Amino acid sequence: MNVFVKEIPSVKQPDPNKPFLVVLGAGESGVGAALLAKQRGYQVFVSDMGQIKDIYKRELLEKSIQFEEGTHSESYILEKAGLVIKSPGIPDKAPLVKALKEKGIEIIDEIEFAAQFSNAKIIAVTGSNGKTTTTRLIYHIMQTAGFDVGLAGNVGFSLAKQVAEGDRAYYALEISSFQLDGCKKFRPYIGILTNITPDHLDRYEYKLENYIASKFRIAQNKQPLDLFIYNAEDENIANGFGQFWKQSGMEACLAVSMSALANDADFLEVEHSDFKIKKSELTIQGWHNRFNISCAVLAAKKLGIDNELIAKALRTFVNEAHRLESVAMINGVEYINDSKATNVDSVFYALEAMTKPVVWIVGGVDKGNDYSPLFQLVEQKVKAVICMGKDNSKILEAFKNRVEVIVETGSMQEALKAASLYASEGDVVLLSPACASFDLFNNYQHRGNVFKEIVSSAVVETHK
Repeated sequence: MNVFVKEIPSVKQPDPNKPFLVVLGAGESGVGAALLAKQRGYQVFVSDMGQIKDIYKRELLEKSIQFEEGTHSESYILEKAGLVIKSPGIPDKAPLVKALKEKGIEIIDEIEFAAQFSNAKIIAVTGSNGKTTTTRLIYHIMQTAGFDVGLAGNVGFSLAKQVAEGDRAYYALEISSFQLDGCKKFRPYIGILTNITPDHLDRYEYKLENYIASKFRIAQNKQPLDLFIYNAEDENIANGFGQFWKQSGMEACLAVSMSALANDADFLEVEHSDFKIKKSELTIQGWHNRFNISCAVLAAKKLGIDNELIAKALRTFVNEAHRLESVAMINGVEYINDSKATNVDSVFYALEAMTKPVVWIVGGVDKGNDYSPLFQLVEQKVKAVICMGKDNSKILEAFKNRVEVIVETGSMQEALKAASLYASEGDVVLLSPACASFDLFNNYQHRGNVFKEIVSSAVVETHK
């Protein structure tokens, strides 16, 4: 083994009846799984191909958990492993994962592992878009109502770590398809499927039906008293229901219509419930967010939360950064950071939410995008397209005859400079890229933060 941290004598000896547990990936979920496993009597070994962050190293050392970094000691892992918890970021086609599967060694996700040690009722949200906002809405409503609730999955802290440190009565979880792939017995009390659009197909043999099947794993163990909430008009969800009907039936399933929410009424009235609220009181706007809110409200009603507390929570909700985040107003122009919009569907909802003329910053690593769903909105709302990326050819071709102004830039600085030239008082400069960020940035958060830093610097300059 190239890198192996010396074992520190453990206070508690592992249970010989439990399998030797290997954790692949030492991020938030992996280290959380290791901590819970050690607490529950497993002999644990953590392996990460990259460098482990100091904060996670300290946690492993404090609990006398062996680990390695910068390598996977494959022969050792294949010899010792009886159970493997894999980071969702590691694809199934990775050589070590394939070798483990060939040996018949069970591979699961941290969520699957942690849930078996928790007595909590779990509200789990998945979907190609909107899952983070919906999960955070549910968590905020439950907190406002005084519930003992944790936030975990792709947001908050590791579920396994929270279970190890003191189980909660409830958890609100954001669950990706990658996490669901490692779930077999996982069963949420409330499951929500916001939508399914083609994404991450490289992980699913470029077959949409495989991705759909992955998303439906959120309801694969549904019982009659469990609630399943889904998008009524999503064609891919409709296509996935065939097998689901055979397994679970349609008892306690609520379909939420997006088209019913696309109106100019003063109130949002949530179907299947008696809840309504003035749209002007909501802290997040747009057709898509009214759908997210509706799903969250239906989950809250299932939990017995009254309308007054739900409304109070919706009036005080603050969304996560990089999601239609209003950054600043400069010379009458609003600058909005929607860096999380890494696919066409997200941009559709962002543009739909705009009520002012838009200067749109778009571009990055194209994921096989079909931009045609955006054509009508772009023609109606966008006055200038600012392309930002190393290769803007596909965007230039898609929109060259649909807007009067289309500009090519190669950095955020250039993109914002160009946007400021074409934006007038009363306009919006919208960063909503429709693409991954890895050509110019580390991730979508880095991209959004650079946008905010430059815009904030401009605000300072205008006040000198």
